[in-house]
Amino acid sequence: MQLDERLAAVLDDILPVQREDDGALTVRHDETIASLRVVVIAEGLEMVSLTQILAWDLPLDNDIRDKVSRLAHDTVLGTVSLAEQVAGGGSADVTLRYNFPAAGLTDEALHTLLMMVLSTGVDVRQTLIGDA
Repeated sequence: MQLDERLAAVLDDILPVQREDDGALTVRHDETIASLRVVVIAEGLEMVSLTQILAWDLPLDNDIRDKVSRLAHDTVLGTVSLAEQVAGGGSADVTLRYNFPAAGLTDEALHTLLMMVLSTGVDVRQTLIGDA
């Protein structure tokens, strides 16, 4: 079974999975949206690239910048980043990115790692914006 098929099967057991035309998988987890894709780096080296949108169109101020900076420093599973919207003026999006080689991972290990990363994103979102 190809890695992208394994990803879909592992995720489909716990979350609704949408297959995109470009081969990416989209999942929604507790108010976040994540895109996963398999990237072949070299023969025998496939990486899973996960990008999770944690918040979007946040009013941009120094408080948000400071919170994201602290969360980026404190987050172990993934890189938290702030994307300021130049055209929108005064707003920003926050994402979590995590890339990892999947060779040798059992389905159970892949499931566990994916849920750990996605749950980290949910925790970061909660810390960043609370119940808003």
